[in-house]
Amino acid sequence: MNRLRKNTLPWIVPAFLLAGPAAAQSSYDLKSPDGRIEVRIRTASRIRYDVLLKGGALVEDSTLSLDVDHKKLGLEPKVRAAKESSTNRVIEPQVRQKFEKIRESYNELRLEMDGDYALVFRAYNEGAAYRFETSLPEPQVKIYGEEVKFNFPRDSIAFYPQEDSMFSHNERKYVPQHLSEIAPAFLGTMPVVVDAGGGAKVAIAESDVEDYPGMWLRGTGGPALSGSFPPYPLKEKLEGDRDFRVVEAADYIAATSGKRTFPWRLLGIVERDGDLLTNQLVWLLAKPAQFEDTSWIKPGKVAWDWWNDTNIYGVDFKSGVNTETYKYYIDFAAKFGLPYIILDEGWYQLGNVLEIVPGINMEELTAYAKEKNVGIILWVVWKSLDDQLIPALDQYAKWGIKGIKVDFMQRDDQRLINFYHQVSRETAKRKMLVDFHGGQKQVTMTRTWPNMISGEGVRGMEWSKWSADSEPKHNVTLPFTRMFLGPMDYTPGAMRNATKATFAPIFHQPMALGTRCQQLAMYVVFESPLQMLSDSPSNYLREPEAMEFLAAVPTTWDETRVLDARIAEYVLLARRNAKDWYLGAMTDWTGRELEVDFSFLPEGNFWLDAYEDGVNADRYASDYKRVKRQVNKTTKLRIKLAPGGGWAARIRPL
Repeated sequence: MNRLRKNTLPWIVPAFLLAGPAAAQSSYDLKSPDGRIEVRIRTASRIRYDVLLKGGALVEDSTLSLDVDHKKLGLEPKVRAAKESSTNRVIEPQVRQKFEKIRESYNELRLEMDGDYALVFRAYNEGAAYRFETSLPEPQVKIYGEEVKFNFPRDSIAFYPQEDSMFSHNERKYVPQHLSEIAPAFLGTMPVVVDAGGGAKVAIAESDVEDYPGMWLRGTGGPALSGSFPPYPLKEKLEGDRDFRVVEAADYIAATSGKRTFPWRLLGIVERDGDLLTNQLVWLLAKPAQFEDTSWIKPGKVAWDWWNDTNIYGVDFKSGVNTETYKYYIDFAAKFGLPYIILDEGWYQLGNVLEIVPGINMEELTAYAKEKNVGIILWVVWKSLDDQLIPALDQYAKWGIKGIKVDFMQRDDQRLINFYHQVSRETAKRKMLVDFHGGQKQVTMTRTWPNMISGEGVRGMEWSKWSADSEPKHNVTLPFTRMFLGPMDYTPGAMRNATKATFAPIFHQPMALGTRCQQLAMYVVFESPLQMLSDSPSNYLREPEAMEFLAAVPTTWDETRVLDARIAEYVLLARRNAKDWYLGAMTDWTGRELEVDFSFLPEGNFWLDAYEDGVNADRYASDYKRVKRQVNKTTKLRIKLAPGGGWAARIRPL
């Protein structure tokens, strides 16, 4: 089967579409390796394209252009050459997230244009993507805008993370609404997941963003979405110690090289909801790793202080931001084999990331952590770090710090995108991990910077300290939406569990909505190679059975199987690390029964060690029951989830 067809016969085009005399229009068809996905490109007065799944349109008559120094590339295009190529190989990611090995298979069409630019389209089995490339003679150009338009054939339901402005942590709910209900004023971050009908879903995202702003989406008041970009910042103002706002912006979005590739605009395409959890199109389109030696990168779990407000008890010292408290966290981590603890806000004098507060002796603490084989990760405000980047990182390296958690960016203009790359580069030189909070675009870069091990930009469990927004309905929407972009630092692990009736947002002694077993299941369902244990070590020490699971569950996976899933309703999946399998199931506020089919197991008999919602979990959310039994690949098991409930299990060979 030819995957690319060029048609040079004149197309009959209505006169109002033509700027001058009718000319021949070229068309090209590009198909995915399995033939399911097709991209149809047309060139006449401008470039238009359609994307189809099994012959049915997903987007149609969509348009694109790039305004470089007030010249719009993509309008009145003249194709000099159309080059096709294919790639089919297996990649082993330096830091595993879903799989030990990833198949990279796509067909590519490169349209080289008059005007020193090209458009590259790719069709994967996982979706479709395009990008601009320029080879302009100017050493620097200004990008005044980029047209990105996704036209859908019908007024579909979209899971839309609506934002108030482009100054944002990107911690939104993915609210289902018709495309026509999304007005041009309604700005959204990504991904937007559109229900294409017949079970198919389309996830809109981007990848390989560098020296360029991140893309946002806007409604159009109809069945379409358009791209929008933060302008280049000219003047910024610091409000407080962390909100660094743009107060004057340019009329362009980027000042960049005339010779470069631009970010990929992509559509992840699946035929079943659960396939959104295993679709790796964002990762596949990212630039490969920018450094070779990744042997020092150690994923794992982290004892975190901020969510539990350093509330430890049963000790003979005053808990808080002090050396004694963090030694307690280190002891807890060492006891359960956790490789890290985090010192979150409070360890340094705000505004100066090198000035330690009086209660902490950093040399003593880092020496103690080293003795216990526990690494320390330090939280910092991005602007303070940016002001002191090299001396700060050099000092942290001398202390033996293993990573930094950078927060409060709240922007993704060109300056901030470059900041992500700079920090990732400099930490890699010093063999440090980096976990970016306060933004979202960075999680699309984990292939490029494997030491960028996780990231936020998610309405995670911290919201339970002040609201009821991180609740089970939201929790079972995230794997199909936000997690499509990359790792998701939701920060699970609450040991105080609440129903709708018993929940209260208590900042200093927080609880979480949903059952204990839903919290345990998050460690299987939610992907984050750096995964938090967010509750107090004192609370975990009172829960030895739960800690048997939490201490053992990995943070990276060799294989992922989605067994049953429906967006915003429930999820059931299995993941393998070495020879052990872990299963996690989560539901919304609807209690339900699911069947676990163990046919994914190899031959032989296995021990199943499961944590299931207790019979009273609907009224006392911490109620659970631990059940052990033998299973093999012929076993089928009915499990019952309470409202807001979950189920978690470990499977080991006999």
